Amino acid sequence: MPRYFVTLIVAVALFMETMDSTVIATSLPAIASDLHEDPIALKLALTSYLLSLAVFIPLSGWVADRFGARKVFRAAIVVFTLGSAACGFAQGLPDFVLFRIIQGMGGAMMVPVGRLVILRTVPKSELISALAWLTMPALLGPVIGPPLGGFITTYLSWRWIFWINIPIGLVGVILATRYVADIREKGLPPLDVKGFILSGVGLAGLAFGITTIGQGLLPSALVVALLAMGVIGCWLYVRHAREASAPLLDLDLLKVDTFFASVVGGFLYRIGVGATPFLLPLFLQLGFGMNALQSGLLTFASAVGAIAMKTTAAPILRRFGFKSVLVVNAVWSSFFIAATGMFTLGTPHTVILAVLLVGGFFKSLEFTSINSIAYADIDVKAMSRATSFASVAQQLSLSAGVAVGALVLEIERMGRADNTVVAGDFPLAFLLVAVIAASSSLIFSLLPKEAGSSLSARARPVGVVEEAAPASQA
Repeated sequence: MPRYFVTLIVAVALFMETMDSTVIATSLPAIASDLHEDPIALKLALTSYLLSLAVFIPLSGWVADRFGARKVFRAAIVVFTLGSAACGFAQGLPDFVLFRIIQGMGGAMMVPVGRLVILRTVPKSELISALAWLTMPALLGPVIGPPLGGFITTYLSWRWIFWINIPIGLVGVILATRYVADIREKGLPPLDVKGFILSGVGLAGLAFGITTIGQGLLPSALVVALLAMGVIGCWLYVRHAREASAPLLDLDLLKVDTFFASVVGGFLYRIGVGATPFLLPLFLQLGFGMNALQSGLLTFASAVGAIAMKTTAAPILRRFGFKSVLVVNAVWSSFFIAATGMFTLGTPHTVILAVLLVGGFFKSLEFTSINSIAYADIDVKAMSRATSFASVAQQLSLSAGVAVGALVLEIERMGRADNTVVAGDFPLAFLLVAVIAASSSLIFSLLPKEAGSSLSARARPVGVVEEAAPASQA
């Protein structure tokens, strides 16, 4: 069996998630038209999925340790696939959002549990290459998603973009059954039920509160109540976590410099990246009058650039080190996010493709660096908690990116008689999220010079016995 075969199997799940999100972003205007909803209001379908991930991901590590990675991974694929199929039958915004939440419950277990298997079986000195293998096939989702979603939406029906997940899910279940290790943890502490409730209430309140600001979807008093509930819930969870012996989200992990930088710096950076799949298709379709297929054929360029980067990530990080790459590349890749907002009707398609292609290369390099350094100094026994924590922050930041981008569009169209979104509304949105993403360099600049050296081939090789899970767990 190839060395990274299990990594490629896990990538099947990540492939489903990434393709699903990019297809939906491209087809959002068509879905909104068919369901008789405002395209901006339909961002609830994006944020509800991300919110579901943020709420349920904290359970992923504990559940995998309790019931076994293979069983949980396989069940998660089934739930995600069934939720996807149900989305294809949605008749309105409420049930569409509900089915997206069910999808998120499956996704909350799929990728984190799969990543946990990899982190516990691969030596840290080989982690960069392993994560590159994990991400490379999954990046085919954004490559195939936009043009496929555009084609299906233009010539068939948007509902088929959900039903195509069914055969992929079946393949994932078969491969998981045969090859994914049933890793468990002995001496597992009881589930932190109180922590799960508090974190769920806090994250749900904040995410939905931010999403509905200025939308007119809910009364202003209710929006304020949601935000207040979120703040109070998170505050109560922090108090609880400081006293609990085994909190669901272990805040002590933030005392590790590399993990702190990955979570906090990564949160800021992903706001910019998370807003782009929401803003760009709307920009090209509502602003420039393209159909879903035309915009999809352009937006796929970003993922092509990301795939091209994967073979160069490890050499670049070995040559310049994690700190230098994270600091400089955060600013440089954010420049390309801002540049996207400068497109006009007269911009040649070759220029648009070039900007998205090069921007995708540098964004993928930053993601690989952020994702790898998170586990550079984490003990193998804490990998489960670290994976859950990092995944929550990642998904919440992507949700925040969509919320920030949509809020700017809402402000821009306020007072306009026809209440439409035009091309001139988008530059400010792209610029704002780009500035937020670039600010992550300030967090990364706090890292010590040799941060992440345990992941580099230049460092002393880390043995499997020292850093990987014991054979009995694999």
